Amino acid sequence: MPASCPPPPGPPRAGQRRWLPAAWAALAAALALGLAVAGCSTFDAAFGKQEAVVQFRPQTPNSVRLKVRAACSHVPQATPEPLPTDHLASDMLNDVRYRVDNASDGDLAKLQQCLQKFPSVVGIEFNGPGGS
Repeated sequence: MPASCPPPPGPPRAGQRRWLPAAWAALAAALALGLAVAGCSTFDAAFGKQEAVVQFRPQTPNSVRLKVRAACSHVPQATPEPLPTDHLASDMLNDVRYRVDNASDGDLAKLQQCLQKFPSVVGIEFNGPGGS
């Protein structure tokens, strides 16, 4: 062997690498905990989202839907969701939706009372995330 090359490493001495598995285990545990906390906060944020979906009689014109949407937008904590802006034909079939994330039972009752004034409204469904 030339004099300028260091000697090849020998086998590890007893206890030399004992810290490595413990460090990896601690790192893995910290990573798993971080992912679990992030997942729970995402779940909690999504879980709080609620909407009220107003169903109309078939063939109800959009002008009537917009009138209902505007007439009942005064209810506290029941905010109409933004209207679609892509002008697709499928938008003609969409129901009116209100965000009711922070609505009390009283707010929901006021929204129902307002919507019942319109003969074109056939129902209202309260949904959580994913339509539940």
